[in-house]
This record gives sequence, C-alpha cells and structure tokens, in this order.
Amino acid sequence: MINNDAVNRLVLKGTTTIGVVCKDGVILASDTRVTMGFYVAHKHGKKVYKIDDHLAMTISGTVADAQRTVDVLTANAQLYKLNMDRPLPVSSAARLIANLLFSSRNAPLVTQVLIGGVDDTGPHVFSLDPFGSLTEEKCVATGSGSPIAYGVLEDRYKEDVSVKELLPIIIKSVSSAMKRDAASGDSFNVAVINEEGYRELTDEEKKQLLTD
Repeated sequence: MINNDAVNRLVLKGTTTIGVVCKDGVILASDTRVTMGFYVAHKHGKKVYKIDDHLAMTISGTVADAQRTVDVLTANAQLYKLNMDRPLPVSSAARLIANLLFSSRNAPLVTQVLIGGVDDTGPHVFSLDPFGSLTEEKCVATGSGSPIAYGVLEDRYKEDVSVKELLPIIIKSVSSAMKRDAASGDSFNVAVINEEGYRELTDEEKKQLLTD
C-alpha cells in the first residue's frame, strides 16, 4: 500500500514553482535551488522546461522522476506535431502526463508538475500530482515554498490582466518564497508563453522587475 502522506512529503520538501494564466498568455516561474534534505546539491537547477513553442512545464519533487516526465512529454509533443501537422493541445499534454503518472501509481513517479501553454482555445495551466490527479488552474504554486508564494498570489493576483501587469507579482511571490523557505533559493527563472511563442526572461529583465 502506498502511503500518500509520505509521497506528499517527498514532493513538498523542496522547490517553489508557480503558474498563472493571463489574458494574453501564461507565466511559469521557479527557483533554482536543488536540495537533498538539508544539503544544497545544486544552486542553479533547471525547473522550467520548454516543450514546444507554445508549451512548457515546471517540475518539483524527485529530479529523475520529474525529468522523465519532461522527456516523455517532449517526445510526444514532437511526434504529435509530425503526425498531425499541428501543435499538441495543452489539455492533451496534461492528460498524457496524467495517464503516465496514474499508470505508475504502484511505484509512483514522485513529482508534481505544472503544464502551461497557449493553443487555439486560449491560455491554460494544469496542475498534476504524483498519482495523476489533474486540475486546471488560473493561479497555482507547488513545492515547499508554495504557502509563502500563495500569500502574495492570493493577495495580488487578478484574472483577465496582461502578462506585463502580472510579471512583477509573480517575481515578488517567488522572491518571497526564496527568502522564507530554506529549500528554495539562490536564483529564479521566469518563462512567458504567448502568441509569439516561448521566452525566458533575461537576468537584466528579472533584476529590473525586482526593483519595480
């Protein structure tokens, strides 16, 4: 019998990842600290991954399990585009990973991921737990720093506003989590997905938004 609480503790013992839906796109963000208990294994780990020009995901939890979900989704997104001559819908990408996680439930992939992107139906963000539960969200945070991030997001996030308006709020929320959660820190990455495609903010842009 799998102990759900034990799995949740594994997923929540490090990282802060955030995903929000804007009226003109999606923002995904994460810190870069990789921990093993109280040991900082890496200060600049990648937790936001581009899957396609219109699609990306964040990872938290066990690194190997999380990276496997990235590899599976990337391969299937490219195969879908080759076979169908159109991009993989965001909801289909989320369902594919939900099926992968659910099929592994007897030996769970200990990861919690956010999948976000823009397709013909608009911008979307989906949250998935290690057992494949799938929920569509407007504003969501995962990892051990998520309670702190939610403190900022719940206060300042509003629906139907632009990416430009929400970027300072997202950076404030991940920055707050990095200051108060020992398993989150060092630096952070922010990606924007809109009709122009996938783009990661430069260091200069992040510094500027932090001081605004």
